[in-house]
Amino acid sequence: MLASRAFSLIGRRALSTSICLRAHGHAGVVKAEDFSLPAYVDRRDVPLPEAAFVKQLSAQQKALKEKEKASWTALSVDEKVELYRIKFNESYAEMNKGTNEWKTVLGGVLFFLGLTGVILIWQKIYMYGPIPHTFSDEWVSMQTKRMLDMRINPVEGISSQWDFEKNEWKK
Repeated sequence: MLASRAFSLIGRRALSTSICLRAHGHAGVVKAEDFSLPAYVDRRDVPLPEAAFVKQLSAQQKALKEKEKASWTALSVDEKVELYRIKFNESYAEMNKGTNEWKTVLGGVLFFLGLTGVILIWQKIYMYGPIPHTFSDEWVSMQTKRMLDMRINPVEGISSQWDFEKNEWKK
């Protein structure tokens, strides 16, 4: 009720816009990215990205780009690497380098397996009662003997598998 009263006094549009701007941490107008322009992406299957990695060159990088237009034999190895870093963020070796993410995934899986084991043990101890006496071997043998004595299901069932003359199971 208080919120509806505030909306009616201030105005819904003014309140929602000011909350959104403060929520994103901007005091002014939020600059949106223009997705119609080509974007830089490091991918192994696309060796040449549509745009260079560095969009705004510094004075030193501009001088290096001018020096690039001359003979490359005059460039040092460090300058060649810096020219590469202007165009690309990572080399193929850096892209193919393994990460330690598998350790995090394995740790998470083992954590949840352990948690599941603890829950199962807790359920076994505190939720389930003792095993019924009907699961004991003595009870099962007595029940089987009773079923044979009553000749239960003599055509296809348990009594059809028992040889009453030899007093043993048929082979």
